[in-house]
Amino acid sequence: MKFSNNRRTVAFFMAAALSSIGSVTSAADNTIKIGAIVSATGPASFLGDPQQKTLEMYVQKINAAGGVLGKKVELVIYDDASDANKANAFTRRLIIQDEVDAIIGSSTTGSTMAMIPQIESASIPSISLAAASVIVEPVKPYVFKMPHSDRMAAQKVLDDMKKRGFTQFALLSDTGGFGKSGRNETLKIAEHMGLKIAEDQQYGEKDTDMTPQLTKIKSSTAQAILVFGTGQAPAIIARNYQQLAVKQALYTTHGQASTEFIRLAGKASEGIRMPSPALLIAQSLAANDPQRNVSVDYAKGFETQFKMDVSTFGGYAHDALFLLVDSFKRAGGTDKAKVRAAIEQTQGFVGVSGIYKMSANDHMGLDVSAFRMVEVKNGSFKEVK
Repeated sequence: MKFSNNRRTVAFFMAAALSSIGSVTSAADNTIKIGAIVSATGPASFLGDPQQKTLEMYVQKINAAGGVLGKKVELVIYDDASDANKANAFTRRLIIQDEVDAIIGSSTTGSTMAMIPQIESASIPSISLAAASVIVEPVKPYVFKMPHSDRMAAQKVLDDMKKRGFTQFALLSDTGGFGKSGRNETLKIAEHMGLKIAEDQQYGEKDTDMTPQLTKIKSSTAQAILVFGTGQAPAIIARNYQQLAVKQALYTTHGQASTEFIRLAGKASEGIRMPSPALLIAQSLAANDPQRNVSVDYAKGFETQFKMDVSTFGGYAHDALFLLVDSFKRAGGTDKAKVRAAIEQTQGFVGVSGIYKMSANDHMGLDVSAFRMVEVKNGSFKEVK
């Protein structure tokens, strides 16, 4: 009798387990799972926070409109706290435990590079929100990215310097992944363009005073300064620059293309030039500009919901999500190889960050024309014509 009871108990739990598996499978069949890793806290929170808000806002909107291919989108999002090791651990969780169909992230180059080996090993489509060229060069089959590259930023800035008649400039870069990669790209482009680097200075990502480097630059033959870095340090540099009354023209990269930079730097941000996506000047775009409507709509929606200024960093998340949705549709489902191929075949996708044209040799899909040169004037960004 005892044996019989045990058999009935085992049979009961087996049936329950099978029923549970069937429910999970059924739920999975009706859901598209998108994993995301962003730096919502930590030093890179100015990147990750608007990215998280953007993803959550638009997944809600997509589901309210009927989802994708008749399925609801489930967003599984983790905060790596600006830590590459955490990004690596969360990538493993997304792939093995959460079984997502694709991954967006992370916010920084360091975190993204830590994620790539697992992404490639699992053959899961991913779109990074970080900028360095090394993310997609050399091309990695399952890795794509939205932000303009550090090389493009350097090219846009040096082109503007040359237009202004500058022949020598100083380079001030941080020692993080973005700064290192940007420095290398700038050195190569400067040599090709015949521009002399009068000073080549570096600083730590968490440094709080760059007056020693700026003092050297101030007394050099440089006619302009390019700051290559992320985080709050460029805003500190802007304030140090103002305190030292440095006269050389100051440039930063698209890593500072947000009103948060202006808030942090204050009046010291006045006159600084940088390359930026069209989003920052959305309202002033020509009526026939193909990026105007999508940029204005995103800015209005984000600012209305969150009561804060839109940022280009959130814009990268906007573009990544909608490019992924578009790719699911073109792939006709979530088969990872088909989705990867659909992303790679993207042509003419209009985002707030540019008009993307991917290929087997280009997993970013933008060129330098996707940038607008802007300057801080009276506390806001104005396009430099």
